[in-house]
Amino acid sequence: MTDTAGRPLGTGRGPGASATGDGLIRRRRRRLRNAALGTAVLLLAAAGAGWAGYARLSANITSDEAAAAELARYERERPTALVRDAQNLLLIGSDTRAGQANREYGKGVEGQRSDTTILLHLAADRTSATAVSLPRDLMVDIPSCRREDGTRSDPVFAMFNHAFEVGGSACTIRTVEKVTGIRVDHHMVLDFAGFKEIVDAVGGVEVCLEKPVDDKAAKLRLPAGRVTLNGEQALGYVRARKSLGNGSDTERMERQQRFLGALVDKVRDDDVLLNPVKLYPLLDAATSALTTDPALASLRGLYQLARGLRDIPTEQVRFLTVPRRSYVYDANRDQLVEPEAEKLFGRLRADQPVAVSPENSQEVPGEVTGAGGPDGPSPAPTFHGYTAAEHTCA
Repeated sequence: MTDTAGRPLGTGRGPGASATGDGLIRRRRRRLRNAALGTAVLLLAAAGAGWAGYARLSANITSDEAAAAELARYERERPTALVRDAQNLLLIGSDTRAGQANREYGKGVEGQRSDTTILLHLAADRTSATAVSLPRDLMVDIPSCRREDGTRSDPVFAMFNHAFEVGGSACTIRTVEKVTGIRVDHHMVLDFAGFKEIVDAVGGVEVCLEKPVDDKAAKLRLPAGRVTLNGEQALGYVRARKSLGNGSDTERMERQQRFLGALVDKVRDDDVLLNPVKLYPLLDAATSALTTDPALASLRGLYQLARGLRDIPTEQVRFLTVPRRSYVYDANRDQLVEPEAEKLFGRLRADQPVAVSPENSQEVPGEVTGAGGPDGPSPAPTFHGYTAAEHTCA
């Protein structure tokens, strides 16, 4: 068919083109291009924001390059890892008063000491974890270490926390390796301010108190029963001596271990790791608070570590303190109990399971059961301790 001008109908190229013709097709194509462009811009913006967040969080972490260099200097004398994929992480709580946030906890205190030290062993198959507290008052051989000013200290037999005071994390790691024969693969250092920030980032951590607490030295005043502690209160709780327990460092270490178990449960129960709104503040606080070895000083490094911990059941996370007793020459100091301590270190080196007895058992700290007999292999020794599943109160 043609129009009055002799042109075929339905094939026009101008404004009079049919609604089903090329004009409509061009408009649709234009809209699709615009939509695709808009989507691409949004994706790029989201990717840019994600990368900016990733870069910021990674940049928050302080990489302990000085410790890495010092450990490399003594590589030949360090223990060899015996089991592939098993990992040992040294967690160091520093009592440094450096920085405005830490200064309020003791303006007259100079230097730094390891207020808390925990050796965390992750089984090669990541089905269990064992956290061993090392008392700060434990008498040990400390090697010659590089001081912050570049000079070197003399080897000395002294309290364990003296190693961190003299030579920082590298000296502490070398001391732990000499005492235990266990290769330390990674380390983290956390100060007072960083600890508070992490607790606040998860919205506080619940503990259960048998009686009210009023401790001016720890800046702690709490009622009996279930209490959710904020960062400031949590710091006082894990550091208190006079108002909680029997005042011993042993009781304080157990309280610290139980608090860590409660913190891990809080993160798991609230699905923090699966909720970006909750996860980012936690990551921001944690990365800003940490000083780690270079391999962990990025979100990728921390993620790989967290991934190994994520699926370990709480009943397979065991807490204990290294077998020790009062030092023979000073009741205010500790010494290792042998051969029990070496049995523990040997099992960790070989990535063998470590069994712990309930806290309310009759065993004394450091006692080991399960000696076995001449007719068969000895069962795994049982050490005084508890699992992370036991951190809550009835």
